[in-house]
Formats: sequence, structure tokens, C-alpha cells
Amino acid sequence: MKISVIAHPNSKNPRIEEDLLQTIHVFVKEPPLENQANIAIINALASYYKVKKSQVRIINGLKSKNKIVELAI
Repeated sequence: MKISVIAHPNSKNPRIEEDLLQTIHVFVKEPPLENQANIAIINALASYYKVKKSQVRIINGLKSKNKIVELAI
């Protein structure tokens, strides 16, 4: 399953929200340096969808706020 994700690094309140267009907004505390925010996004999505971290993969947008994430469910 592929989902569209918008990343919000350096957030004070980490959370996951879904908007009306079925886009997932992931707010994480980590900065977008040295892949820290991407790792935090993977961890957050894995716990949100109750899957293993190895089943979550960013397939597009590693250096962008707009990402395409694949979930192997």
C-alpha cells in the first residue's frame, strides 16, 4: 500500500494527522539532518499502522517534505 506523506520536522508536539485529501501529516521532533527525520517518520508510521519498521519504506522524496511511503502489509 502506498501513501502520501507530508513531513513536519522540528515539531514540538509529535503526532500523525490525516487531512481531507487522504494525505498523512507526520510531525516529528527530529531535525531534517543526517536522515534523522526520515527514521523518525518510519518509526511513527510503523507504530501508527501497527507494522514492523522493516515493512515501512520511503520510496520517493527522501530529501523533500512530500514523500511517498510504501507499507508492506
